[in-house]
Amino acid sequence: MGHVDHGKTTLLDTIRNSKVTNQEHGGITQHIGAYQIKTNNKLITFIDTPGHEAFTEMRSRGSKITDIVVLVVAGDDGVMPQTREAIDHAKVAGVSIIVFVNKMDKPNVNTDRIMNELANCDLTRIDELLETILVIAELKELNANPNRFANGTVIESHHDKNVGSICTLLIQGGTLKVTDIVVAGSVKGKIKRLINDTGKIITKAGPSMPVQVLGFETAPTPGESFIVFNDDKLARKVALVRQTEETNKIRNNRQISLGNLTQDVATGELKQINVILRADTQGSVQAIVQAVNKINVNDITVKFIRATIGGISESDIKLAQTSGSIIYGFNVRPNHVIREAANNAGVEIRLHNIIYKITEELELAAKGLLEPTYEDKILGQARVIKTFHFSKVGTIAGCVVINGFIQRNSKVHIIRDDVVIYNGEISGLKHEKNDLKIAKKETQCGITIKNFNDLKENDIIESYLVEEVETK
Repeated sequence: MGHVDHGKTTLLDTIRNSKVTNQEHGGITQHIGAYQIKTNNKLITFIDTPGHEAFTEMRSRGSKITDIVVLVVAGDDGVMPQTREAIDHAKVAGVSIIVFVNKMDKPNVNTDRIMNELANCDLTRIDELLETILVIAELKELNANPNRFANGTVIESHHDKNVGSICTLLIQGGTLKVTDIVVAGSVKGKIKRLINDTGKIITKAGPSMPVQVLGFETAPTPGESFIVFNDDKLARKVALVRQTEETNKIRNNRQISLGNLTQDVATGELKQINVILRADTQGSVQAIVQAVNKINVNDITVKFIRATIGGISESDIKLAQTSGSIIYGFNVRPNHVIREAANNAGVEIRLHNIIYKITEELELAAKGLLEPTYEDKILGQARVIKTFHFSKVGTIAGCVVINGFIQRNSKVHIIRDDVVIYNGEISGLKHEKNDLKIAKKETQCGITIKNFNDLKENDIIESYLVEEVETK
């Protein structure tokens, strides 16, 4: 795992003495690949994954897809945003982390800077990669019994119009053979062909071996566990029961909200509240973390799964979904795409611009006493296309409404690069020379903000109302 173009796949090529990177479009990994190498008469299976979210999703399904993470950091680049994301996902997954610093032969490599950046992420570097992997494997007693029916995890799957469903499996126990009857999640199959990571057709595959298989009735979901059965009728019955369970789970999907967590705290079912924090400055991040860490109520702890600067991203939503976290935004605003993604994932985003409001809210949640609160009801957003300056009225923003609608006399957030730079009110809303009460989506309009003239092109003007809402 690691930041884009930090040499993850190239490192794997070097270990395998292969040319995988040359086959990738633009040198970027487009799919999940799994490869096995032999060193000191022991086998190590590497999984090369392009998406940190996919890694954590597999863990959230209860599938122990990996035991150790190799975090690749480019020496000339250092710890980058996706490096930190990889660390967050690995920590949530609860696996051992080995740091491999790559590209050390390039100019401008500052080893001390990289060590400090890693130390800030609670990580230290280890040099001898393969030996270290074997040592950790031995210490963790990573063993499996090959003399039983196979079980493991679906790494990747897709449908091919010529041969049907093609699936990559990681065998984690037992031995998988051709003609075995398998169930992955709610999908049944019978193994017709096994292909190893070098493209060779084989008849069986043992523990920790990645294989491509043909024979599933449909493509199972990546991250699902699979198991072998000795009876076709039993396998089909299990698949049908799981299909029913999946349907019921979707219907009864519970939203991850502070209100729900408060109820769990009150009933004694929860001892830790997980939080993902996004803020406008590093100073804000540090101040909030310090303030929240002082909360100590009834042995309930608040844990920051991620705390960093910048706007709320889809990666935050995925991480929140898999770790059961509430997302807090401090002086940042999610756009409509992020809001919709959070809503679809059942993840709550809570937004504040006063630190004590966050600590007060979390302390009440820890006590199981969260009360009704006030919430911004977002009406819509407009993007500033051009600005005009007039001495009598100040700055007029020529805008286009990009979602929802803009309401005259409503409150507004002025957002620049996902960060709220001003809170105020709309003082004027016009289309050409006509006054408007509402400007709908795709409408061009002129907007003036009360007591604020520092508008720039590409700023977002977010129209909202403040409403009292009950805790969800």
